[in-house]
Amino acid sequence: MKALKTLFAAGCLLAAGTSLAAENSLRFGLEALYPPFESKSASGKLEGFDIELGDAVCAAAQLKCSWVETSFDSLIPALQARKFDTINSAMNVTEQRRQAIAFTDAIYQVPNRLIAKADSGLLPDAKSLAGKHVGVLQGSIQEIYAKTHWAPAGVDVVSYQDQNQVYLDLAAGRLDATLVMAPSGQSGFLSQPDGKGFAFVGEAVRDDKILGEGIAFGLRKGDEALKKKLDAAIAKVKQQGTVTALSKKYFGDIDVTVK
Repeated sequence: MKALKTLFAAGCLLAAGTSLAAENSLRFGLEALYPPFESKSASGKLEGFDIELGDAVCAAAQLKCSWVETSFDSLIPALQARKFDTINSAMNVTEQRRQAIAFTDAIYQVPNRLIAKADSGLLPDAKSLAGKHVGVLQGSIQEIYAKTHWAPAGVDVVSYQDQNQVYLDLAAGRLDATLVMAPSGQSGFLSQPDGKGFAFVGEAVRDDKILGEGIAFGLRKGDEALKKKLDAAIAKVKQQGTVTALSKKYFGDIDVTVK
């Protein structure tokens, strides 16, 4: 009987320890193919704006963080399936996404721009792009925007699971343009050898309903305790100037202030 009590007590201690460890840890879900937000170095180490932002938020919240990789269009289903605790992958807060998941307070906001040959004369509107092939990241707000505003007017909107493949096809002439978040387009393509001769064309596209109110961490609905903890940590890193410093490091002069 004494042995059973000892085993029971040990089991309780183990369960308590496991629970405590879970409370003090956080698993971020991301797609690591979208520089300068998140990508991998030559050695395979995760790097980018969102990686450093996540580390800063975890430090402020006194959480031990880890990272789980998946494709961008699988992030919300994987979050709902509890494969990780929160999405940290340059995900904009939109009405459509709010129907499936919750979000922290908005952390930053970036413009969405069209990239095409500098001398193409193309503009980010349906009339200019009619009959052209425009690549977008599958599951992204850029995909939704292009299919809503451009596809009905005869624009061929081509979806890809990997933005880097979009850039390859754009450089090879299989696409005429791509719609991306400006920092990603600048870092991932325009500043690379394949981006020579290409440029942002026209002004940033706008549609608050589709393009959202800013980028935040995605959470499961009802996870109020985690939201409260992360919102407090986000406010702290903003106050400390961390978001501003990271913005200058990764985005240069691009304004990412949440309007």
